[in-house]
Amino acid sequence: MGKIYWMVVIVLSFFLIGCGSESEYKLLQTGHAVESQKITDRSIEYRILPQDRLEVVLYKDPNQENMATSGELGQRMTSKGILVDTAGNIVLPLIGKVHVAGLTQTQAADKITRLYKKYLNTPSVYLEVLNKRILVLGEVNKPGVIELDKEKMTLFEALAHAGDLTDSAVRDNIIILSNDAHGMHIRRVDLTHFDTMTYASLMLRPNDIVYVQPDNWKEFKVASSNFTALFETITKIASPFVTLKYLDN
Repeated sequence: MGKIYWMVVIVLSFFLIGCGSESEYKLLQTGHAVESQKITDRSIEYRILPQDRLEVVLYKDPNQENMATSGELGQRMTSKGILVDTAGNIVLPLIGKVHVAGLTQTQAADKITRLYKKYLNTPSVYLEVLNKRILVLGEVNKPGVIELDKEKMTLFEALAHAGDLTDSAVRDNIIILSNDAHGMHIRRVDLTHFDTMTYASLMLRPNDIVYVQPDNWKEFKVASSNFTALFETITKIASPFVTLKYLDN
């Protein structure tokens, strides 16, 4: 009985000490005040970043037969897409280097179309970002990467793709990390109160990271389990020596 009592005391002490400092179990912690990013309809629209991969299709001019093979409506620049370099540029046939970082898909397509008009009669360009995805981590049943076939997704859709929240999820402080040309931004969403929600705050863009934090009880269970495993290992190692000591006596 005494051993059990002291084990409980040690585990609780370990937990209380851990609560007094930053947890090694939770992600995206900071000691600084972080202002939540304000979301507007304009900020939701995705803007091209360096290292994005773009599909660019140039629709041929019927009067210029050499622009595409016979019977082909448009000419894809490459089958795997075009990589935006670290300076935010892509290189296209005939017009050369084009800066596209910071532009929306529509703005980039319009810019390329204008450049091709210098050489072609009636060019038309289709452009799409191929690597659109969202990453969901933390207390969800199926964490991982969600491929996007559109420009945006709601937080509820992302959580549904991830198999919903676990019982240990913190539902009033879901963290969304975004990155754009101005750097990283963080926002927090409370799913427990309808009155505090706005539709814009629930919108996710490509490359957003959704992190669902664990509650304190989940952290305690993990910490106590790790401590108990260590205690059991020490006990197993010491057991033969204790047995030999007992036999000597």
